[in-house]
Amino acid sequence: MGTGGFIGKAGLMKYFIIAGEQSGDLHGSNLIRELIRSDNNTEVICWGGDLMESAGARLLKHYRETAFMGFTAVVKNIMSIRRNLKLCKEQIIEHNPDVVVLIDYPGFNLRIAEFSSREGFKVFYYISPKFWAWNEGRVKKVKKYVSRMFIILPFETEFYCKHGIRVEYHGNPLVDEIEKKRSQMARASEILSSLQLDGRPVIALMAGSRRHEVENILPVMVKTVKHFPDYQFVLTGVKNISDGIYSKILGDAPVTMIREKTYEILSVARAAIVKSGTSTLEAALFGVPQVVCYRNDFLTMLLSWFVIRVRFISLVNLIVNREIVRELLQYSVTEKNLVRELNALLPGGSKRQIILEGYRELGDKLGPAGASARIAREMLKELKG
Repeated sequence: MGTGGFIGKAGLMKYFIIAGEQSGDLHGSNLIRELIRSDNNTEVICWGGDLMESAGARLLKHYRETAFMGFTAVVKNIMSIRRNLKLCKEQIIEHNPDVVVLIDYPGFNLRIAEFSSREGFKVFYYISPKFWAWNEGRVKKVKKYVSRMFIILPFETEFYCKHGIRVEYHGNPLVDEIEKKRSQMARASEILSSLQLDGRPVIALMAGSRRHEVENILPVMVKTVKHFPDYQFVLTGVKNISDGIYSKILGDAPVTMIREKTYEILSVARAAIVKSGTSTLEAALFGVPQVVCYRNDFLTMLLSWFVIRVRFISLVNLIVNREIVRELLQYSVTEKNLVRELNALLPGGSKRQIILEGYRELGDKLGPAGASARIAREMLKELKG
């Protein structure tokens, strides 16, 4: 049985944190640093990634072994998912934390929330899954099994209030991360040189961090390259996608793939083609005009049409509650449409200034930096209170 939220021996505060993808690893790492800074008598065990480990957590399972997204991918890997769930439950019992902290990743984490709650562990949920977009009924599980929900999008306060769940918006940790990175960056010319890029203006291609995303959307992105010979195209690569997959898609197209340098690339980009997700907010916070794309396998997309209940798919448009950036979905993700939208985004284009003004409104709604520290303090107060 769990400790039910009681502090462990000698005042040690023990956290078991679970993130299942790259963005969760990033936000988890910043939270871990702030938890340790707020209370140096802290131990963190995690399922996550390299960033969470480098922040001070003991990594038990890497997200590259657990990140199965989309209906088809889940079905193909159902046995692996079941084994992972069993292992995670065993490790929670073994380590007996004061609290289990779940970061997004709802298919897996809601099952862990139910298990942990039944076993007597306190459960915090950090970064709400998109219940407001689809399957709103799953909020009942949050109400039943989660001790406290910590949100990072301002419009989620109204959504959870409607369901009788207490939430407070303390800011978005991505603002912290990007402000920190920008303050450490060199001049644009030095960044271009460090990335081994030439002097031509840059267009960023952000195709996602999962294999099926890259395979579905990058081939269409690459088709736009030949229409913009005066620009250099740079793909924001991730290390959990193999060289073979990228090479097969890129072929001999003049695209430079650079791994794990997304923010450096955005800092010098004039425009971007972005797969929907956290990356849309990253591009906006760097002030890079973008066109947003979403394309998936037919079965997943068919299911999405039936269950998605929001007007927009990009975080930029959702937060401001109007269209700032253009969204292209499934069969609208074509070479012709991407070329038209890119032309409108580049210097002198008809949409560029409108988008940049919209980004300022977005920044006002997100609020100032410091979210990770504020949320860490709230967690500690909840546990010790």
